[in-house]
Amino acid sequence: MEAKLADKEPSLLELQRSLNYTFNDPSLLVSALTHRSFVPESDKAIPDNERLEFLGDAVLELVISDLLYKKFGNRYREGDLTKMRAYLVSETRLVILAKELDLGGHILMGKGEEKCGGRTRPSILADAFEAVIGSIYLDGGFENAYKFIKKRFEHLIDSAPERGLKIDYKSRLQEITQKQYHTLPSYKLVDTQGPDHNRLFRVSLYFGDKEISQGIGKSKKEAEQQAARAALENFEEKLGGNGFR
Repeated sequence: MEAKLADKEPSLLELQRSLNYTFNDPSLLVSALTHRSFVPESDKAIPDNERLEFLGDAVLELVISDLLYKKFGNRYREGDLTKMRAYLVSETRLVILAKELDLGGHILMGKGEEKCGGRTRPSILADAFEAVIGSIYLDGGFENAYKFIKKRFEHLIDSAPERGLKIDYKSRLQEITQKQYHTLPSYKLVDTQGPDHNRLFRVSLYFGDKEISQGIGKSKKEAEQQAARAALENFEEKLGGNGFR
């Protein structure tokens, strides 16, 4: 059955209590919870959450950068802080936080998307979480967005060095490409050198038919990790800021 906006009003009051934030303009929260699949089926003119997700992503990165700088800025270099931030704002973390708020149960989505399991799809949950941040920012300003993010992430900040500095580069790259391009990179073993007891593997990373980077390691898995790391490090510089296209 198609969800109507009126049906969502009681649950939106409950969600605002969970967010610990009351909207001056509740339509912003409704928009943050509106998946693009719902728009064609709605009897009301309502924007989807993609622009709010774009805004919330930027606000989230700024706040997390500030929190990390204040906590660890005198102990870690820029590269390490970047890895910690990547760990904290990864899709995996955002999905966990979205589930804590039961965002999946509040999202407005089309019948087809819902039948396909959209309410538990990681990309939809992560996007909705970022869209909620964007809606809080627009409704209440940066200070309220900062407070919301700090409260949701403060239990993760202390573990950021231990977990973030052990980041899985392949998983991180996969999250970025899946989110931005809805497809995944591929890896190809191109060379092996040395005796069996001291062999080196060379792997090329491809996006579509374009080679993006190479990695070398003492195992195929290690070489793939190094190729993914090189792709992440050179994402802007090597590819002219145009992503993998």
